[in-house]
Amino acid sequence: MKILLKNGTVIDYASKTNDKLDVLIEDDKIKKVAANIETDADKIVDCTGYIIMPGMIDMHCHLREPGGEHKETIETGAKSAVAGGFTTICPMPNTNPTPDNPETLKYIIDRAKEVNLCNIFPFSSVTKGEKGEELVNFKEQLEAGAIAFSDDGMPVENARTIRTAMIETNKLGSFVSEHCEEKSVSSGAINAGEVAERFGVQGVLPEAEEIMAARDIVIAETNNLHTHICHISTKTSVDTIRSAKARGVNVTCETCPHYFSFTVDEVIESGVNAKMNPPLREEKDRLAIIEGLKDGTIDCLITDHAPHSEEEKARGLAKAPNGIIGFETALGATITNLVEPGLIDYLDMVRFMSYRPAELLGLKNKGAISEGKDADITIFDPNREYVFLKEKIVSKSKNTPWINKKLKGQVRYTIVGGRIVYEREN
Repeated sequence: MKILLKNGTVIDYASKTNDKLDVLIEDDKIKKVAANIETDADKIVDCTGYIIMPGMIDMHCHLREPGGEHKETIETGAKSAVAGGFTTICPMPNTNPTPDNPETLKYIIDRAKEVNLCNIFPFSSVTKGEKGEELVNFKEQLEAGAIAFSDDGMPVENARTIRTAMIETNKLGSFVSEHCEEKSVSSGAINAGEVAERFGVQGVLPEAEEIMAARDIVIAETNNLHTHICHISTKTSVDTIRSAKARGVNVTCETCPHYFSFTVDEVIESGVNAKMNPPLREEKDRLAIIEGLKDGTIDCLITDHAPHSEEEKARGLAKAPNGIIGFETALGATITNLVEPGLIDYLDMVRFMSYRPAELLGLKNKGAISEGKDADITIFDPNREYVFLKEKIVSKSKNTPWINKKLKGQVRYTIVGGRIVYEREN
């Protein structure tokens, strides 16, 4: 099948392209990128006023299946992802059972193929049952289809265990994506400070993230290893990673739109729908996250899409589970709070949301728009303003602080493997 994308602005970080161009897709590959392509096509998509970018890649999300299907399923999560413009997503392994074995990985991969909406490359856990004790068989897990390794949601507390995991995964050309949380100082509901005191809940100390991030950087530096740090949220984490990179340490990291969009004050307005782990921080931290994106300290943006039922979130601030959904707001939040204010440009956005994730995950045919690459493409209207409404949410869960907030930038089409898997109706 041939699809011709006409009159759009192609923004591609790999080639530093930011021009009005046409894109010809043939079957599952990009056939040609040029001005004024004239050819027969099965479908012509008028992209006038739209931006055409490499398909967005979320290397950190939660789909809940198997075991948490009341929150989200692989199918409902994939539908939410493509509605948000994501062509590739990487679910974390905190499911029940844990994908610490080839059989459970195969279940997730097979279900993703049945759903057939976007690319779904699951993470394997680092340890059996995410208990932080017995390491998985890394080689076996990679051969079974694991994209990389993480015990996200549960930190690997034992330094010897994580050191061994980092060494073994690096030898295999992979890496550990580490959830940094020093448990001895991490108890609490939201960030420690005035808002926590106002609500009468225990506050999470920022050191919980920072201590473990520093530990993993030390291990990486001493042993010349690559380590990847999940969803950083504090100024000290940014400063620590920046300093390590300046010394030549092979450390990479990610953050989420909520950390550059909100502070802990959002809990006053959104309550449990602004509760996640790590928690929303202070203004100095929010500004540091933005600075870390601007100067390249932070490598990529992820959603940490974490669906929960309304019944679970209704347990109150102290007892409600951590996490918010993020597929459907990531693009709009990034445009609204980073691009529109001039903090980054669209080339930067493509680097954070497409190019760099593909590079880190070793997805050589993704993350760029050029001849021969996979036809995974996100098309959006950069000028469309809208209010994000609860009744329009595609995800099975609705836990997000973005409800009733105005965003700018909306997905129009999502193309995966040369197929239009999402088309916005209005």
